[in-house]
Amino acid sequence: MPDKTTHFGFQTVNSEEKAGKVAEVFHSVASSYDLMNDLMSAGIHRLWKRVTIEMSGVRRGHKVLDIAGGTGDLAAKFSRIVGSDGQVVLADINDSMLKVGRDRLLDRGIANNIQFAQANAQYLPFPDNTFDVITIAFGLRNVTDKAMALRSMYRVLKPGGKLLVLEFSKPPSTVLSKIYDGYSFNILPKLGKLFASDADSYQYLAESIRMHPDQETLMDMVEKAGFSNCDYHNMTGGIVALHRGVKA
Repeated sequence: MPDKTTHFGFQTVNSEEKAGKVAEVFHSVASSYDLMNDLMSAGIHRLWKRVTIEMSGVRRGHKVLDIAGGTGDLAAKFSRIVGSDGQVVLADINDSMLKVGRDRLLDRGIANNIQFAQANAQYLPFPDNTFDVITIAFGLRNVTDKAMALRSMYRVLKPGGKLLVLEFSKPPSTVLSKIYDGYSFNILPKLGKLFASDADSYQYLAESIRMHPDQETLMDMVEKAGFSNCDYHNMTGGIVALHRGVKA
């Protein structure tokens, strides 16, 4: 039997190899990740994340899981909203990213109600029906088996709980898509080389965006994982989409 394969950017690799290759990318970019996010998006990623928080419906006392939470910007905001009666779990498969996030939140003195977990989205190490809200921002495209990860998220949500997936997507406009491609493949790797001394990792990030399912395909995947009331909202012309689903 041949090995099951998947995509690592534009490369085809054995499925069991992808997690390790993705880990190498994020070990490399962890220390400059926030700077590069600002450069890549001209700071607009902050607006995308603010919209995600507003549409999450998170409130005081909630228990929130932020998957692929990396450097902790979403977790910091959720921490203030849920208060001392609530809890935020910042989870990331990559220990370098998790360390940057943990250190940053501890330095800011806002980690009292935040826990940290090194966790694979496909095998979330939490009991069934644990969380009121789960978010994953710019992380799902790096997961080897996205359908399996979505089922895992469904399992650990409480009935009535909400999933929000913020991810780069496919602009409906052909003109915008061409401009975006030109930026992603000609400018982004150069920014990576200039500011992070790492053009290859940012080349992968651009390729991984192109290999990610489009809006309708991802919504179908969310529905097949068991979620109801599913929808998505395009932002910045569909360069980014926010998908939502509820566990019945």
